[in-house]
Amino acid sequence: MAKLHFRYGAMNAGKTTILLQTAYNYEERGQRALIIKPSIDTKGENKIVSRIGLEHQVDVLVNEQDSIFEKIEDYIEKTSCILVDEAQFLKRKQVEELFFITKTLDIPVIAFGLRTDFKAEGFEGAARLLCLADEIEEMPTICRCGRKARFNARFIDGLFQTEGESIVIDDGKKVEYEAVCGVCYTKKMKEVKNKK
Repeated sequence: MAKLHFRYGAMNAGKTTILLQTAYNYEERGQRALIIKPSIDTKGENKIVSRIGLEHQVDVLVNEQDSIFEKIEDYIEKTSCILVDEAQFLKRKQVEELFFITKTLDIPVIAFGLRTDFKAEGFEGAARLLCLADEIEEMPTICRCGRKARFNARFIDGLFQTEGESIVIDDGKKVEYEAVCGVCYTKKMKEVKNKK
């Protein structure tokens, strides 16, 4: 029986690069890897783009109200695997649909994404994936200090952020994210608190 996999990590852990490599491996063997991306992720528009320059066309863009079953209906017959980028942005119901796809259609699903936002709070999609995934794998990355990075720091115009909406891709300002360890994350939080 096919499995639902969740591969998560902090920013810049190489999640998109591994997704693209997985798609390439399927395609090299003459099989179809169906690539899904939530439309809220506007980076690359209708492409998956990794920071090392690799890219691939997205097969299905999903809005938060979309049924994944309905969106992939025309692709099912020729699909060997479903790959999901930025899975943290999925809604609870959409993650449940991915789980049911693995169990009823016997198509493996590999979802890649963040576990938590910049406030160290869980994303809806990631939280449901942590509950339903048959296999969960953390993809490690490192902080500037050399320790394992588990947190996602948000900087707007160079300033560390502790408040705001969970999802900000581009609001007209320079929005950047960086993977940091718990020690560096805590130091940044204390710095902001002490300035208030």
